[in-house]
Amino acid sequence: MTFSWKRVNAILQKDFKDFSRNSAVSIIIFLPIILAAIYGRMGIDSLQVHFMTINMAFAMVGTYVQCCLIAEEKEKNTLRGLMLSPASTLEILGGKSLLTFVLTIVVVFFSAYLSEYRPASMGIVAFAIILSTLFYIGMGTLLGLVAKSVMESSVIVLPVIGVFTMGSFITAWTEKYPILKVAEFLPNIQLFELAEAVEQGAGFVQVFSELGIIGIWIVVIFALTVVVYRKRMVD
Repeated sequence: MTFSWKRVNAILQKDFKDFSRNSAVSIIIFLPIILAAIYGRMGIDSLQVHFMTINMAFAMVGTYVQCCLIAEEKEKNTLRGLMLSPASTLEILGGKSLLTFVLTIVVVFFSAYLSEYRPASMGIVAFAIILSTLFYIGMGTLLGLVAKSVMESSVIVLPVIGVFTMGSFITAWTEKYPILKVAEFLPNIQLFELAEAVEQGAGFVQVFSELGIIGIWIVVIFALTVVVYRKRMVD
């Protein structure tokens, strides 16, 4: 079966209509932008604050919105119809992720712009942000497949928002609690460390390890997502 952009586009258009009708979900995308605007007007120029708003955009848009879109499909029993349609797994997951991907990139851009974050190397940071977006969308898809309803999806995504938004502050406690050193390998921590290295003049070669760890997270989360998705097909 060949990949069909027509089927992907049809899924994208349906998601856009569902998203625009759900005001409770669609209003979420404005929260990181508003917070970034407040920090920008306050003149706070801290890399941790910049990436707190960026990570909030990832968690609230990339994960939360995606999770709700998938859970809504399950709640309406329309996901089953998609699974049994001629569309392949790649077309369905790609189509269901495309809207969230665009929204996440737009919200991250405006959050960075309004908080006045200007990275030393736009190319490296932009590439890392695109990779991170894929991870958070994969996380949202996985949680959406696990959740039984939109209400449940709103609850199970809360720990993700907390850990990945405030996670960069965990590193301050690693000396007192050595077990927290594991958190240093989280994708949001790796993104922050990459941003720090970039500000010190690092190039792609110097941040390859951070990009590699984020890439591993992407592979793992999408592998789990495909496994759970195919399990739902035969339930």
